[in-house]
Amino acid sequence: MQLIEPLLEWTEDIAAIRRDLHAHPELAYEENRSAEVVAQALQSWGVEVHRGLGKTGVVGIIHGRSRNGKAVGLRADMDALPMQEANTFAHASKHEGIMHACGHDGHTAMLLLAARHLAAHRDFDGTVYAIFQPAEEGFKGAQQMIDDGLFRLFPMDTVYGMHNWPGLPVGTFAVHDGAVMASSNTFEIIVRGKGAHAAMPHLGVDPIMAGVQLAQSLQTIVARQIDPVQAVVLSITQFHAGSADNVIPDEARLRGTVRTLSDANIDFVESRMQALCEQIAQGMQCTVQFSFTRSYPPTVNDPAEAAFSAEVLRDLVGDEQVLRTLPPSMGAEDFAFMLREKPGSYIWIGNGDGDHRLPGHGMGPCMLHNSSYDFNDDLLPMGASYWVTLATRKLAQLAAQPG
Repeated sequence: MQLIEPLLEWTEDIAAIRRDLHAHPELAYEENRSAEVVAQALQSWGVEVHRGLGKTGVVGIIHGRSRNGKAVGLRADMDALPMQEANTFAHASKHEGIMHACGHDGHTAMLLLAARHLAAHRDFDGTVYAIFQPAEEGFKGAQQMIDDGLFRLFPMDTVYGMHNWPGLPVGTFAVHDGAVMASSNTFEIIVRGKGAHAAMPHLGVDPIMAGVQLAQSLQTIVARQIDPVQAVVLSITQFHAGSADNVIPDEARLRGTVRTLSDANIDFVESRMQALCEQIAQGMQCTVQFSFTRSYPPTVNDPAEAAFSAEVLRDLVGDEQVLRTLPPSMGAEDFAFMLREKPGSYIWIGNGDGDHRLPGHGMGPCMLHNSSYDFNDDLLPMGASYWVTLATRKLAQLAAQPG
């Protein structure tokens, strides 16, 4: 493994920052303390800082030995989750009901370590933008930064993201040529009938039976109308109706999620859900209100940039440690919005199986969004080495292009 030597000297200091962030987690658009920690660290290393994009976002601007108009963006997320931490080690969350259960503290730390090296050496031509993004966990922080002018204020040719991945051995990376993460969409269906005494159902119109029929029929969209090799999930996760044993209610509500790896499948599933809702409600003498909310689109790598990332990683960790055939995840990631604006790639870095956790960790596995999770600090110099090598090589490649 070809790690960049100065990064190893600074890892302990950055690990301390990571654990401080872990102990003081903040939710979406409330990352004020985290942003201050990031900004102060960057400024102490001579990095120009821009604050306030996406409300609490931070951008570090690192110019090389010359400014040739070429630039790359490296992105890390900062927000935590509304979860109670089960760990009791010294850096466990001090905030009730809030936890860094997805490793965003580690993502921030890896990028800080890379920014420190890039600022200390500046042995590249062009500019590196270190993007510290708020509100990844369901609140579209990436889109908010874009809407606030991220790519207008900081023009960049490419943008890259990275996420730790529990279960992958430490020292391994996964790179996908296309879809990495799924879209995230939610739906709500309100079926309205006519309430009645439960002993006299013929005098009413039962929305529960219509909802049951609808719940069963919706599953046929994936099971019988989508190509089986396409990854699509339609899960009904809530069914609410009624408040008394002897009353047929006026309405029933169904909620759930749809995940796909392509926009075409989102369009298809939404249209078929709409049609089934209308047809089944009409057939059972009910009315229906259907709403479908598109939260995050699929996260899709540019194939050329994915290949470039894989090449950089092979030189760092060896060919066998760079996994190119892992299936994508049906989880979602709002870095998707950045990849819709700029070419780039989003990779996974192995976080191990949890053996790195200190005494006092919870009983659960070290998986994402688990109350016993903790980021593996051994990843800090690995991730930072990738960031530094990727940025400097990409800038060299861009500088060599004609025009």
